[in-house]
Amino acid sequence: MSGSKLILPIFIIVILLSACGSEYEGDFSYEIKDFTFADHNGEKLSQDDLKGKFWIADFIFTNCTTVCPPMTANMAKLQDQLKEAGLDDVQLVSFSVDPQHDTHKIMKKYVKSRGGTLDNWHLLTGYKFESIKEFSVKSFKSPVEKVADSNQVLHSTSFFVVTPEGNAIKRFDGRKAANMEKIVEYIQSIK
Repeated sequence: MSGSKLILPIFIIVILLSACGSEYEGDFSYEIKDFTFADHNGEKLSQDDLKGKFWIADFIFTNCTTVCPPMTANMAKLQDQLKEAGLDDVQLVSFSVDPQHDTHKIMKKYVKSRGGTLDNWHLLTGYKFESIKEFSVKSFKSPVEKVADSNQVLHSTSFFVVTPEGNAIKRFDGRKAANMEKIVEYIQSIK
């Protein structure tokens, strides 16, 4: 009799502990650090504003001469594909790695010129370079570095899938247009 009394509390504890972890399968689990940055309208966007929603994050800058133009065009394609799949509640978040240059107006123009809309796409800037460098490393395990004697910045080319709880769990190469469909399929499989 005493053994059966002990089994029920242990069973309840195991159930409660298993509910505490993320329910989403990914390749890793990086906790996104708290942030509050200004979006493309100059309004504050924080980690709390994104809680409860899936979001896709990337790092770009508008003076980029290599990877950012195709990444931004691919994010616009992803935006369209998410909408077509009925996933237009998924948020897109682009962090500028050149906040000194990338004003709200410049970022809006940059995204719109590549086919994006601002319905569910947040363009974040207005912070110090050191802040975004630290945030990228701590939250996404991705370095950000200025190129010496240049206006270019080295940064991740990944599109990161972030869960409603605020954990990055998977990355896709944002330079490859074919990956946009894979991102949609992946979100459909875990949502």
